[in-house]
Amino acid sequence: MFNSLFDSLTQWIKEGLIDGILSNFSGMFDSINEQVGDIAGQVGQTPEGWNAGVFALIRTLSETVIIPVAGLILTFVMCYELIQMIIDKNNMHDVDTWMFFRWIFKTYIAVFILTNTFDIVMGIFGLAQHVVNNSAGIISDNLDIGGDTMIDTIRAQLEPMGVWELLGLYLETAIVALCISALSICVFIVIYGRMIEIYMVISIAPIPLSTMANREWGQMGNNYLKSLFALAFQGFLIMVCVAIYSVMIQNIATADNIHIAIWSCAGYTVLLCYTLFRTGSVSKSVFGAH
Repeated sequence: MFNSLFDSLTQWIKEGLIDGILSNFSGMFDSINEQVGDIAGQVGQTPEGWNAGVFALIRTLSETVIIPVAGLILTFVMCYELIQMIIDKNNMHDVDTWMFFRWIFKTYIAVFILTNTFDIVMGIFGLAQHVVNNSAGIISDNLDIGGDTMIDTIRAQLEPMGVWELLGLYLETAIVALCISALSICVFIVIYGRMIEIYMVISIAPIPLSTMANREWGQMGNNYLKSLFALAFQGFLIMVCVAIYSVMIQNIATADNIHIAIWSCAGYTVLLCYTLFRTGSVSKSVFGAH
């Protein structure tokens, strides 16, 4: 009778530990799915769509404060361009009429770029949003982690284990679940930090774009456009990191040693955090921005 009571108590403790472990797993998967879904939704937004109020403020500041300064810079650049053209033609000894028409045309293009700065900027981010949204549609099947099938597979691996092994596994899953919950902080920093950086960059867009007409000063505008493309397509790199992470973490249910699988999951999470922070520098390196 005593043995029967002891076995019943042991079985009751095992069932409680198994339920706790599965609860940790379920919460872990729910947290991952929530964060992955949040990333997919956030990086596909344009600056205007992400927060219309902030975008309106940035645009107002740019149009009222930065554009007048950009106009002065444009005037200086075009005067410098005209002087350069004259000097290059042997101090007006070899002047052709067409060079003045070319200068007028370049001035018109420069003014057109300056007055349509935000349309150009939004066009770049609109292109990047299209790419990100298409990539999200392709990899969406891999973004749903967990489910009843995975939980049942894990339960089948837990049933033969003893009480002490289950207790250790419960502590492991609790620690890893806490680590994965901390992923939300990294996601917040990367996503919101990227958008704040975008707003800062587009707020001064008229100044670098006002230099595009001159070969020497135009390097500022060219590098600015590279930086815009890098920021815009950073969202695509973030989606690639999330897709790779989602596929790798699926192996947690099929691993022979569940302890190794759990800590591999923690390692993948740390690796994801690292790669998310690296996406900015990788994107700038690809587009040659500095």
